[in-house]
Amino acid sequence: MSHRNYLEVLTPQNSQLIFIDQQPQMAFGVQSIDRQTLKNNVVGLAKAAKVFHIPVTLTTVETESFSGHTYPELLSVFPDHPLLERSSMNSWDDQNVRDALAANVAKGHKKIIVSGLWTEVCNNTFALSAMHDTGYEIYMVADASGGTSLDAHNYAMQRMVQAGVVPVTWQQVLLEWQRDWAKRDTYNAVMDIVREHSGAYGMGVDYCYTMVHKAPERVQHGGTIGPNPAQS
Repeated sequence: MSHRNYLEVLTPQNSQLIFIDQQPQMAFGVQSIDRQTLKNNVVGLAKAAKVFHIPVTLTTVETESFSGHTYPELLSVFPDHPLLERSSMNSWDDQNVRDALAANVAKGHKKIIVSGLWTEVCNNTFALSAMHDTGYEIYMVADASGGTSLDAHNYAMQRMVQAGVVPVTWQQVLLEWQRDWAKRDTYNAVMDIVREHSGAYGMGVDYCYTMVHKAPERVQHGGTIGPNPAQS
């Protein structure tokens, strides 16, 4: 990948996304990130891809014999999407995966964004092999991936970066796709994702909407009772 490719921001037109082995048995082994946070980030990234019509590849390994079924929360974002089942830990070894990625690259989606488990195995081998064989541009979503230890994750990320992989985070990807708040066709959907998946940022959005802009609360609730100071 040439130096100038690094200067290109992610857009809906140049991006595609692959989820690798986001399955429970793989998540059980993750020790580099809180696993509930991991799932939150994966699902937030998936919802972002859907909003911006990003081509998505979902691939799984040894579902029935070892890894278990992909998170329901992820599948619910893409309920009709095929799952490309593999035997190899390295997704690049599977022809169906290669064909899916190549078909999207042919349409201009040359930047392949990766969210997978584990960072040091499935993500690492896929990224290095794909870049070695084709020169594909790989972007690794560090906080929507996880390793068996913090060292395993960090050193795998360093190894991939040395090879030319671009490290990113899921919210960075979301906001790079949005780019301009004047893009109203995706604005509300992006804010919905932020409020649900972006922690303090999302809480701040709710606060600003209701307290500053006086928008109604997102959830209807029962009546407010009190204050009622207790009598001494």
